[in-house]
Amino acid sequence: MSPRPAAVPYRELTVVSADGSRLHVEVHGAEGAPAIVLSHGWTCSTRFWAAQIADLARDHRVIAYDQRGHGASPVPATYAAYSTRALADDLEAVAAATLAPGEQAVFAGHSMGGMTLMAAADRPGFRERAAAVLLCSTGPADLVAEATVLPLRPGRARTWLTARVLGARAPLGPVTAVSRKILKYGTMGPGSAPDRVDACARIVHACPRRARIGWSKVLETLDLRAGVRALTMPAAVLVGTADRLTPPPHARALAEALPHPLGLTELTGQGHMTPIEAPEAVTARIRELAATYITTGNTQVKEGA
Repeated sequence: MSPRPAAVPYRELTVVSADGSRLHVEVHGAEGAPAIVLSHGWTCSTRFWAAQIADLARDHRVIAYDQRGHGASPVPATYAAYSTRALADDLEAVAAATLAPGEQAVFAGHSMGGMTLMAAADRPGFRERAAAVLLCSTGPADLVAEATVLPLRPGRARTWLTARVLGARAPLGPVTAVSRKILKYGTMGPGSAPDRVDACARIVHACPRRARIGWSKVLETLDLRAGVRALTMPAAVLVGTADRLTPPPHARALAEALPHPLGLTELTGQGHMTPIEAPEAVTARIRELAATYITTGNTQVKEGA
């Protein structure tokens, strides 16, 4: 569970998605405060946003949920339940259950969470509620082909091997010194602090094997470029320059393709796990979006924004 700041209101609820899947949702902060919705990435959970929740919930209402099969959200019985449509359905269900009619929020998505925003880009339930979005360490297509996790030249061999690595069926097992080293190399910057590497490892290793495999199949063939063009609300992009899973070219292409871009932030030396590696920078960007595009006590976007 994400840590709660002292004296900040907190509640949990279960939201039912379009196909009956049950989703664990947390709401941190006071009712009536500007709303922020956080969508985590593959193999993560609400715990991934701990630093953002602890900071933002002091003066915002922060809504975080476990993607299906992750954290406290049950693992679907069949692989058919994993799809970009499911990502969009789940986000719409969470927004409908936690935001008041007409209320707008800033939506921030990391990795698969950013892909969730792209998948939901043409959904009325998302479009009406999104004042602005942050696409953090993510990409819309060609994820396996462009990943640089394996130190090989781009091409069919690297793509095939990367897909086998990311979709490996072997259990991850307990967190060890070796597994932390592997995870750091593949997902974090070379200068990442040991405690942050350990935090990421414990979150990733806690992901159920079936959910990890199910979502890896979706990511392998993902193509959400149409969703990028449908994100007509103000949208910011953020990436670490040492990201091996969704390297900077993804972020640069996103920033160029968005209809209403707010610029690209490149964090020098940071890897894929930016909300944990560089929590202050990610939190500051979310806070800036909320201050610019949401008025306290008002569900409308600020005039002229």
